[in-house]
Amino acid sequence: MAIYHCSVKNGSRTKGQSAVAAAAYRSGTMLTDKEVGLVSDYTHKGGIVYSEVALCNNAPSEYADRETLWNAVHEVEKAKNARLWREIEVAIPREFSAAEQIE
Repeated sequence: MAIYHCSVKNGSRTKGQSAVAAAAYRSGTMLTDKEVGLVSDYTHKGGIVYSEVALCNNAPSEYADRETLWNAVHEVEKAKNARLWREIEVAIPREFSAAEQIE
């Protein structure tokens, strides 16, 4: 059996990154960054098997919507060196079915 891969990366304003654009890219969706008016459209991007917004139990339910969640992050985090998100990338062995990989 193959070995899995896991990496953790940070996204920040220092690098000129947008949490909204990053979320659109990673989920293969179209999202609008309300702070700068930029529309990031990755609806034609292939290779996305599964994408989910995982919220803790006490998070507002409206944050299940990616655009609402990441625009709220931009509203709260105003510092020029703010760390806007943390990406956890996991590649699971191909020997598992798609359903098993998602589980």
